[in-house]
Amino acid sequence: MTRTAVMLRRLVLLQHLLLAVLVVVGLARGLAAGAPAGPLVTGTGALVLWYAVGAWRAGLRAGTEWPPETVARPSGAARRPAGPAGRWLGAGGWWLLGLVALWLLTVAVSPELVWVAFSLWLLAGHLLPTVPAVALSAAVLAVVVGRAGHADGWTTAAVVGPAIGAVFALALSRGLHQVVQDSLERQRLVTSLVAAQEETETLQAQLVEAQRAAGAQGERTRLSRDIHDTLAQGFSSILLLARAGGATGDPAARLRLLGQIETSAADHLEEARRVVGALAPAPLESGLTDALRRLAAELQEQTGVRGEVRVEGDVAALPVPVEVALLRTAQSALANVRRHSGAGAVTVTLTEAGDSVRLDVVDDGVGFDLAAVRGRPLDAAGGGYGLRASRERLVELGGGLEVESAPGRGTAVSAHLPRSTSGAVR
Repeated sequence: MTRTAVMLRRLVLLQHLLLAVLVVVGLARGLAAGAPAGPLVTGTGALVLWYAVGAWRAGLRAGTEWPPETVARPSGAARRPAGPAGRWLGAGGWWLLGLVALWLLTVAVSPELVWVAFSLWLLAGHLLPTVPAVALSAAVLAVVVGRAGHADGWTTAAVVGPAIGAVFALALSRGLHQVVQDSLERQRLVTSLVAAQEETETLQAQLVEAQRAAGAQGERTRLSRDIHDTLAQGFSSILLLARAGGATGDPAARLRLLGQIETSAADHLEEARRVVGALAPAPLESGLTDALRRLAAELQEQTGVRGEVRVEGDVAALPVPVEVALLRTAQSALANVRRHSGAGAVTVTLTEAGDSVRLDVVDDGVGFDLAAVRGRPLDAAGGGYGLRASRERLVELGGGLEVESAPGRGTAVSAHLPRSTSGAVR
């Protein structure tokens, strides 16, 4: 149970106890003073019964919450349009007027019951707006002063005492009303904050799950690119060398091709281990320029295509993600030269261009029709995946890839990247 609920329960019990004590004392004193027993007991019983029924309907039972707006309206009752009196009083106000009317009957029988007015003043502060509460309290005070003065004689104490009691009770009830309102508002805010926190935790869990899925997808994309640019190209090279060895009858040439196959297999086995470990490619251990020269030399040794590497500007201090992306692009472009171009020569140019770096791979092969290839589905088996993967990798790092070709006029692949990038190695 919340602290607010505990406080409200205690206020309810105190209100019930106070009225019970005042009624019992007044009834006892009235009987002792010789008031008619029948009318007094009947009036007092009706007063207690009306209070109990109204308290039950308004939710004043012990153990229930007691917001003033609920007290002013029976529990579960819908708010209905009302005239001026209805807007001022509400259901709880009308119940209080009935309670006051029954109290007047008992006071008419015996003046000893005038002090039940203290409970009426407390209820007025709880159940009515300020102006009606003050008006009703003043009317009750007038009855108390008049009846007490008529019974015991008019004295200063008979007027000042009840007046002080009325002011104190009304001020106390209004203060408690505000405290209850503030407590309930804080409770509503706490409930809203808890609900918002739970919703935030749910959203955070969903975000973490989405990030995990995105990370897994990114890792699959990285592996597919690296497998294509390393293992697939290596297998392609080994396959071409094996076919060349099978087609030649020269034992010396076969031994030379077998040596090339062994070297290529060993290199790509090491590269496969680095791909699995998500490390930088082995050829980059001595720099991008040396890696490009080795690729061109391997292409010339294995296929006879003359390879030339040109370097223009300062490209010695490139970030690792930039070097990896450009190396993968060169590997993919040279693999296409090996398999499709029928070229006699290829030129690889690495150029510094202010805040960016450019890689151009140009061959003098048969070329192809760009318009025909652009609308064709790309896949790793049918070709074209390497250029698409290279373009995606470059775009992720803030760069791009352009391809120029025409039948009989060779092919030019041009990649560009900013020199500084925060992208991850892929």
